[in-house]
Amino acid sequence: MGPLPKRKVSKGRRDRRRAHDAIGSPKLVECSNCHQMTMPHRVCPHCGYYKGRQVLDLADQV
Repeated sequence: MGPLPKRKVSKGRRDRRRAHDAIGSPKLVECSNCHQMTMPHRVCPHCGYYKGRQVLDLADQV
């Protein structure tokens, strides 16, 4: 008989141990308006467009 654990490892402890495996580099997608690489589900910081609509007027912020 091989070694056995003394007690059950809780789900929280198990998930904390595995948490660092999921961290990776952020994925990038191409903006449909200016074709720059941006993070998904966010307004493009280069042109201010999101899903084909302008949501930020970057000319005012300059």
